[in-house]
Amino acid sequence: MIQMDLTGKRALVTGSASGIGLGCVTMMAKLGARVALNHLPDDAAGPQQIAVLKEQGLDVISTPGNVSLPGQAEAMVEDAIGQLGGLDYLVNNAGTSGTPEPIPPGALDKMTEEFWQLLLNTNLIGPFRCSKAAAGALKESGGAIVNIASVAGISTQGSSLVYSASKAGVVSLTRSLARGLGPQVRVNAVAPGQVATAWTASWTDQQKQEARDKAVLKRRCTPDDIAEAVLFLCASANMVTGQTLVVDGGLTL
Repeated sequence: MIQMDLTGKRALVTGSASGIGLGCVTMMAKLGARVALNHLPDDAAGPQQIAVLKEQGLDVISTPGNVSLPGQAEAMVEDAIGQLGGLDYLVNNAGTSGTPEPIPPGALDKMTEEFWQLLLNTNLIGPFRCSKAAAGALKESGGAIVNIASVAGISTQGSSLVYSASKAGVVSLTRSLARGLGPQVRVNAVAPGQVATAWTASWTDQQKQEARDKAVLKRRCTPDDIAEAVLFLCASANMVTGQTLVVDGGLTL
């Protein structure tokens, strides 16, 4: 794990009741930051994880809210800023594939209007809503935003045509926000490859092995691998903005 002192820093991580988001919350809190863990209002995993982290002596607070809903996303960010007393880092991690199984690019009939709206509202417009709501506090602190994109938005096929398009949008949004919020706020993105999370837990052993075999480093990413890259872009990398860092173990080389 990266060794640095985040004492006094305040962070909000969206969609962080599990997976990459929870990895980011845990790592930041262990390094001394006070962290707002965002989760869906009806997701019991959020309060459960907060209780576990607090038992470890970590300073974590609950900020429920659905980033895909206009008004609710902004209210959640404002609540987090109010509880934290400001904001230094925003990690836009909340996202969805919208499907338990990959959808081939040619299956256009499955790319319904409802499917498009779900993924765009969560994966692309959600990060914009949260960034806009947090902009004032981040400018005041000279903070940073890190968006979670995906290699599916850069070079490979993701779980669906729609998912890939939404994550490509995150890459573009990152560059535009960097221009719009600079010089006070740096904005970057991390594009994970195959990550061992609940989303891929149902994969067969063969599928998991194939992902390992394709990667140059011969293993799948863990949430901590992604969290380390997020932390680097948040708390270091002071001359880096508008960039997307691929973290995939060489899967897409």
